[in-house]
Amino acid sequence: MSVWMVRARAPSFIIPITTLRIGNGNGDVKGLRLPLLSNKSWQFQLQFQQRNKEKKKRQNVTISYTNSSSGGDSASAALELEVNEIRESCKMWKWKGQYSINYLVSSTPNSHPDSPPLLLLHGFGASIPHWRRNIGTLAKSYTVYAIDLLGFGASDKPAGYSYTMEGWAQLILDFLDEVVKKPTVLIGNSVGSVIAASESSQTLVRGLVLLNSAGGMNNKAIVDDWRIKLLLPLLWFIDFLLKQRPIASAIFERVKQRETLRNILLSIYGNKESVDETLVEIIREPANEEGALDAFVSIVTGPPGPNPVQLMPSISIVLWGDEDPFTPLDGPVGKYFSSLPSKLSNVKLIVLDGVGHCPHDDRPELVHEKLLPWLAETFNF
Repeated sequence: MSVWMVRARAPSFIIPITTLRIGNGNGDVKGLRLPLLSNKSWQFQLQFQQRNKEKKKRQNVTISYTNSSSGGDSASAALELEVNEIRESCKMWKWKGQYSINYLVSSTPNSHPDSPPLLLLHGFGASIPHWRRNIGTLAKSYTVYAIDLLGFGASDKPAGYSYTMEGWAQLILDFLDEVVKKPTVLIGNSVGSVIAASESSQTLVRGLVLLNSAGGMNNKAIVDDWRIKLLLPLLWFIDFLLKQRPIASAIFERVKQRETLRNILLSIYGNKESVDETLVEIIREPANEEGALDAFVSIVTGPPGPNPVQLMPSISIVLWGDEDPFTPLDGPVGKYFSSLPSKLSNVKLIVLDGVGHCPHDDRPELVHEKLLPWLAETFNF
């Protein structure tokens, strides 16, 4: 006997089980009572208790539901992958013969053979699983690569290494040359956008997609922003504190606490519902690894490197959340990208309403809705 329990505050209705994808398909259920939805994909947790004569068992099950009556483009919906599924599919590549770099490659039989591969570049503190809501959808038509930058995720975090934007850019260039081996579309978020922009002139780069670019490796690069000018003395003081090992350790321990990370994420996401426990753990888990503190200190206190304004890249498309507190549209970086379409005919800017600093995870369906048609049109298939 299976007892299924779903807590819901919204009005509900019965739908057949055939419209659901069940993460752990135990039990035989003909229908479930679910909160009524209009036109959004929805994922929720439910709990069932299975009883028989020998044992009692309680288990969490993940179910994804898409309202087929929405009338929207199903290709733009977010197909979310499980974090464990992503991690088990990753591989290791040796960079410069000494650093282990974690990466993922995903494709389907429907991936167009003539389409360029896509390489996903995460932002500060993130890793490959931060793209869990994008990889499955993009891999329907493209071969998708994603990489953990040195110092993040499951990639090495070497002791004493000095992190720079130029070093990460070289890492990506070598990865394209040695692993991908084809002209590639780079898709970057935050710091990943700056890295992508710095490689825009390379022959192995077919196109660029920037998602709320950062101003540099750290905010000290955006010195033209009056907000940063006001904060510069504080930023310098923080740099001084972080160079004292006991103080840096105490600050880092505080930053990586679940509640602290959750509050930070809530402040930079427009869609607060996207800030779930899975996201918190995606950011938190690598921060507990050896070398994570050194990487944090080196990145925050190190040279900011070039900002995207200085790079003047031949950008293809920019998607920008208008509720980004890090690089707002009315700041120097935001204004720069906003002005590009009037200067460069090959640049397209799309502002996403109600979206924060990480559009791909904040509102993945909006990103797919804009990105997929552009990719299809640009590469003619």
